[in-house]
Amino acid sequence: MTASPSGGQTAAPLAGHRKNSPSGTSKLPPDPLAPGFFSRAADAVARDLLGCTLVSECGGRRVAGRIVETEAYTGPEDPASHAAESIGRTSRNDPLYGPPGTAYIHMNYGVHWLLNAVTGSEGEPAGVLIRALDPVEGIDVMRSRRGRSELTSGPARLAEALAVGPELQRHLLDRSPLWVERGDPVPEDSVTVTTRIGITKGTERQLRYYDARSAWVSRR
Repeated sequence: MTASPSGGQTAAPLAGHRKNSPSGTSKLPPDPLAPGFFSRAADAVARDLLGCTLVSECGGRRVAGRIVETEAYTGPEDPASHAAESIGRTSRNDPLYGPPGTAYIHMNYGVHWLLNAVTGSEGEPAGVLIRALDPVEGIDVMRSRRGRSELTSGPARLAEALAVGPELQRHLLDRSPLWVERGDPVPEDSVTVTTRIGITKGTERQLRYYDARSAWVSRR
């Protein structure tokens, strides 16, 4: 089933749905995105993550959503990046310098945790913010965590719905309890590219990508 932003449900397939392993373990998902997928420029990864499935088993409950909105932060030359040249390497942004395909979790406005995937080469800080998901599995669990119908249309909402927090800092995104699976690619004519949201620097850069067909995009 899939949820609608208004709280209803309609039937939909789970793109990249993981089959149960013979041993019953979920530690090694059979079809995760390999680190090599992420070892590319942030803008290319942000575009190609659309249609992939983000799966969480955090808190012992399985939930999943199809990625429908992302933003790229391309590195020190990007003034909106947490690792912009004017900032340099700090304890806060150090995970961005890590291996591609790992999680960079940061707090927004001192309140909400947000999930990013590290991209590019290790030591060269860049990443992709996961901004919105189309909920496709564990919708009741998401509702209980969120306490409202707006489940995953925004980076803070989706992190809460998936129980993503700082304990996942530097987590490899090809294994439980949080991983990304291949899904159905979004056709080019369905991809909208715009400037990023909620930033004050680098506002002219067109580095936000979303699936125009989705009702779960955080902002049009």
